[in-house]
Amino acid sequence: MKTSFVLPADIEPVIRDPKATPPGHRIDLHHSMCFGCGSEAPVGLRIEVIAGEGLTVTAAMKVEDWMQGGPGVIHGGVLSAAFDEVMGTSPLLLRKPVVTGHLEIDYAKPIPLGSTVHFTGEILGGVRRKVYTRCVAHLGDPANPVAAAHALFIAIDLEKHFSGYRERAVHSQHQNGA
Repeated sequence: MKTSFVLPADIEPVIRDPKATPPGHRIDLHHSMCFGCGSEAPVGLRIEVIAGEGLTVTAAMKVEDWMQGGPGVIHGGVLSAAFDEVMGTSPLLLRKPVVTGHLEIDYAKPIPLGSTVHFTGEILGGVRRKVYTRCVAHLGDPANPVAAAHALFIAIDLEKHFSGYRERAVHSQHQNGA
């Protein structure tokens, strides 16, 4: 797939952290109410990102009826959120929590409701706090992509970044002890 995303000339290789989630296991990051990965969110993607070898990840998402955009196909914004979740989770292989700085998607084919979208992502490298990633989506045949994305994420200090928002966070009943 063709893209206009250009990696910086000073990009550096990055190394998987030895304490990162082992290959074949789910990478956990967010809370149970996260739209992208939360299991208790009233509406959400519920994506499980699986650590691969090296700097790779995989994930899958069932395309539900509520995700409809055009008649019978997924809404492009929902697919964008899925790419953001998959690629934004991958820097945890470096043990770096991140926020999205730039996300670019090339949509190639409509994705029908009822299908399962498979994602294969990888970390391309970094520059200081910046982490560059790419991801491809397909419906079961990796040689036949339906979309591809590139993104830039910025490593953050979780406590500092979200300190002003925690009091407004919505928590599940389980987290509130109710």
